[in-house]
Amino acid sequence: MSDDIKAQCRKYIFETYARTPVAFVRGEGCRLWDDTGKEYLDFLAGIAVCSLGHCHPEVTRAIVENAGKLVHVSNLFYTYPQVQLAAELTRLSFADKVFFCNSGAEANEAAIKLARKYSRDRFGPDRFHVVTMKNSFHGRTLATLSATGQSKVQKGFEPLVEGFVYADFNSIPAVEAAITEKTCAVMVEPVQGEGGLNFPAPGYFRELKALCRERNLLLIVDEVQTGLGRTGTLFAHEQEDIKPDMMTLAKAIANGLPMGVMLATDEVSGSFSPGTHATTFGGGPLVASAALASLRILSNPDFLRKVRENGSYFMERLEGLKNRYSFVKQVRGRGLLIGLELGIPGARFVQKCLERGAVINCTHETVLRFVPPLIVGRDDIDRLIEILDGIFAEESDETRPALNS
Repeated sequence: MSDDIKAQCRKYIFETYARTPVAFVRGEGCRLWDDTGKEYLDFLAGIAVCSLGHCHPEVTRAIVENAGKLVHVSNLFYTYPQVQLAAELTRLSFADKVFFCNSGAEANEAAIKLARKYSRDRFGPDRFHVVTMKNSFHGRTLATLSATGQSKVQKGFEPLVEGFVYADFNSIPAVEAAITEKTCAVMVEPVQGEGGLNFPAPGYFRELKALCRERNLLLIVDEVQTGLGRTGTLFAHEQEDIKPDMMTLAKAIANGLPMGVMLATDEVSGSFSPGTHATTFGGGPLVASAALASLRILSNPDFLRKVRENGSYFMERLEGLKNRYSFVKQVRGRGLLIGLELGIPGARFVQKCLERGAVINCTHETVLRFVPPLIVGRDDIDRLIEILDGIFAEESDETRPALNS
């Protein structure tokens, strides 16, 4: 990569990202190419965004066709792709109504606002607290930052928005202790992605739903990262056998174009009326067309079955690494949302993978996170395992037989 693009980036763009010195110029499927022509195997997918891979032909076709028809008219008017997408999302989910926006943070912000408005309409103005989980991540707007249960991302932005209380994830007694007469909702991720890939214990979500029903609280499920096939079902909460009151989506919904979605039941959605919440760009015809094309593929049962099968295969191969290297502590995952927890910092392994032509990342300092395009094949998985094995062997003093492919 040329020094010129780095210099221009530093000169003209806010330095809010610790960028890796690679400039990608092209992508196709599970592959990326940088400006030197080097090829990379992508196991990050834009952080779980490009779930159908880069430049999927059906999504590209929808974008090209609609870019030549209609890009934007505002939500003061009707557009067919938006209504068609909303109908499909409600058909596939528990929800009755959909609000479109532009990101996961905006979707969560909308859910928080709706929870407060619904509670005010039904119970009066004193119930506005939302219980969220420690190590959660809900976004970087001021409200969603306040909802996030990680002090490291809140530092420097105090005072935070009032009304958020944090409980331990996977602990019903902790949630019960956090609920007061001021509580209106509980907001939770089916899997804590940015918090280190923490998965719920069996029965946790059913107990949480029952607790919310008993206390007349709304249950908001943040599926920004887990939704749309990532865990092997269209929505991760389906595996927990519950129906939330609200759900938020983003990331994979339009396979790279910016879109967020907040979904709710009829009862809850009625608290939003004209003028209570809005966005200029949400659900525009271009991005809605891309999302429709993506959703038709992501919701296919055969496609989801393949995600589960390849996810199981990937975890088996990672277990082989765990058995070989003592600093690999745990493999955990569901579908193709998979983490490899290390007993040592993981950032250097991300860099070494990049040098060898593989894109991954590290969350919570010691968890290597793998969120490849959901179209990933076993040959690609085997190649990544080969790369990781070589890197880990350099790290380890252990001498054991090579892994079987």
